[in-house]
Amino acid sequence: MQERGLDTQPNHRIGRDVERDSSVYRSQARELERFAAALVGFPDAEDVVSAAFLKAITAPRWAAVKNRRAYLYKAVLNEARSHHRSVARRRAREHRALDQWVVTPPDPQPEVLAAVGRLSARQQAVVLLFFWEDLDESAVAGRLGISKGSVRKHRGRALERLRLLLSESSPKRVMH
Repeated sequence: MQERGLDTQPNHRIGRDVERDSSVYRSQARELERFAAALVGFPDAEDVVSAAFLKAITAPRWAAVKNRRAYLYKAVLNEARSHHRSVARRRAREHRALDQWVVTPPDPQPEVLAAVGRLSARQQAVVLLFFWEDLDESAVAGRLGISKGSVRKHRGRALERLRLLLSESSPKRVMH
């Protein structure tokens, strides 16, 4: 039977004595939340206790449990373990996803760093933002507060100067 979208059929998996289950929850919840907080931290403690309690009262053996307090502590402990595994799986997924996108640039060679250091401050800034930070012309212009045309001009002059400086330090090096 449904009434306004709500299922009014009794759920046979929920404990038969709803009033008794509610009483158990009210009497144990704070204590169990403190226990859960020690296991998973305060932000997740309430969720762990709620999930554990729901699993406990829907378990087929709930009606036969003699020491419900001990049973609930064990349920919270199991739910906390499950929570830790879930967090670990989520973090591993996030790291795998992040590893796809993180590119560690190679360490520049000392002679390249020395040559960049001999550029004007504006040329250094453009080269570092464009090549090391991998920003486009618009982003470099925005960061430096100059026009895109100025970015192109400084980048072009910097590359000319770097070609000259690097060819002096190593005649075999060719920059394209």
